[in-house]
Amino acid sequence: MFTLDEARRRFAALRPRIDELITARADLAELRADLDADGASPLGGLAEAKALEARVYATLEEIAELDVQVKGYAPVLLDFPGERDGRPVLWCWLEGDPDIGWYHRVECGFPGRRRI
Repeated sequence: MFTLDEARRRFAALRPRIDELITARADLAELRADLDADGASPLGGLAEAKALEARVYATLEEIAELDVQVKGYAPVLLDFPGERDGRPVLWCWLEGDPDIGWYHRVECGFPGRRRI
């Protein structure tokens, strides 16, 4: 369980890895598109695609091992279990948000997101 401050600190510590994940995900998408269309890419070939895939999945696992719930990776959606007003909540970060600025009750999921 994270307090909001703890979740924000964990997120700040993870931010460089999240940025690497986003870059690797974009490279992988571009590489796959090039390979599908032309059979070649300036980003490499099948071996590079497999390496990027492995890097994406390893980063997702690394994040999950830190008790952060990975709910999506395109876009990246992370939940940090916590408590607000005595209720279990998930402090929620969606790719593009500058910081953790949302939460939702556990049973409500993403549609129940509210600003902190």
